[in-house]
Amino acid sequence: MKISVINGPNINMLGIREPSLYGRQDYAALVGHIERCAARLGVEVTFFQSNSEGDIVTRIQHAYGTCDAIVINAAAYTHTSVAILDARKAVGLPTVEVHLTDINSREDFRRLSYVSMYAEKTVCGKGFDGYSEAIVYLAEKYA
Repeated sequence: MKISVINGPNINMLGIREPSLYGRQDYAALVGHIERCAARLGVEVTFFQSNSEGDIVTRIQHAYGTCDAIVINAAAYTHTSVAILDARKAVGLPTVEVHLTDINSREDFRRLSYVSMYAEKTVCGKGFDGYSEAIVYLAEKYA
């Protein structure tokens, strides 16, 4: 099984951006965490992070025919991007939405998730372990 892990804006700033919310580990630590989980399960993962909405849409489209599933943390675009929702619907791949923090217990505007409208599962508030939960879920359901 091959899973595309897509991360949106400011995820590259992990360890720097609001460490009281997102922790002190950086993006490289997140990638390593996911790689170890995927290796234990025999899952191949590809990684993509962008601060640009259009680049994220293009990467979702690229997953069509090259990946079996998507794990996405659209970050701030979660709450604003119909384009990311439409790209997800277009490719039709199984998707798990992940958020490092619990978006439902933060500001009111974060409770709206366009991504969750077409994701089959959402994991939030579990930090890096949320990505592991997403990978395990997809591997068990689709491998």
